[in-house]
Amino acid sequence: MTEMSKIPISDDNGLAKSEVINTQVAFQGRIWDVLSKTFMFQGEELTREYIQHPGAVAVLAINDNDEVLLIKQYRAPVNKYLYEIPAGLRDAEDENDIECAKRELAEEADYQAQTWTHLHSFYTTPGSSSEVIEIFLAEALSPTGHSFDRTSEEKGMVPIWVPFTEVLSAVMQSKTKSPTLVVAVLALAARRSSKSYG
Repeated sequence: MTEMSKIPISDDNGLAKSEVINTQVAFQGRIWDVLSKTFMFQGEELTREYIQHPGAVAVLAINDNDEVLLIKQYRAPVNKYLYEIPAGLRDAEDENDIECAKRELAEEADYQAQTWTHLHSFYTTPGSSSEVIEIFLAEALSPTGHSFDRTSEEKGMVPIWVPFTEVLSAVMQSKTKSPTLVVAVLALAARRSSKSYG
């Protein structure tokens, strides 16, 4: 039996960050840029390119019947329609995360919620992007009363309600591959099953 680690399991565990020598835009995109970053790492000068991302929020909306609000959206990089939860970029400077989440739920699904709880945070692809997503649990839902005019890939998105147990089963069988949906559903399942959560 191995000795248990006395170091807290946390990404912010006090390790020194690398010394950044230079950062420049390698490619300027319509939505986000690719940066070229040169830095010192353990005595070696390295250069890496990555997507500079403003971050995003996502909403796991659960109704009174314990059903999950899902939307189906086309994703060009994988050339597929994916089942997802409402989500969007943190692209408004004067908007905090919870306000952004409320806006995205209304814009993508025409719903609002009375109860909001922060559920989880995660980096989507830390080897190639700075994107971090803040996931919120939304409950006590009701329709907003009006529909938003959706454009681009958001055209034709139709919200559907699926029992949480069915969504969890789909996640566990890798039938759904949207990382935000997977993380959100597993986080809520873990929270529900753990009495010592804190």
